[in-house]
Amino acid sequence: MRYDARMANEAQSAAGRMKALGHPVRLGIAMRLAAEPETCACDFAEVFEVSQPTISQHLRVLREAGLVTTRRRGTQICYSLDAGGVRAVQAGLAGLATPTLRSA
Repeated sequence: MRYDARMANEAQSAAGRMKALGHPVRLGIAMRLAAEPETCACDFAEVFEVSQPTISQHLRVLREAGLVTTRRRGTQICYSLDAGGVRAVQAGLAGLATPTLRSA
């Protein structure tokens, strides 16, 4: 199989998701959300010992990468992992373990 435009787009998306998880706080947030879905943003600042604006920035990166979803609960915004985004990361990594690209 040749590397084509579709594969290039998939690689770009996968790289964005992996880059989003490449920061220790963002990876920690994702791990916490895997264990405790529907966690409110205010709960993360205390856990990771960073300011609320810093947590908001990290959550924005994860949301833009398609790794978390939001739901408003009153005045709070609660976050959960986006199952599709996580599956996309899993599929991308699994593809590295079983390469399909061959030289022509």
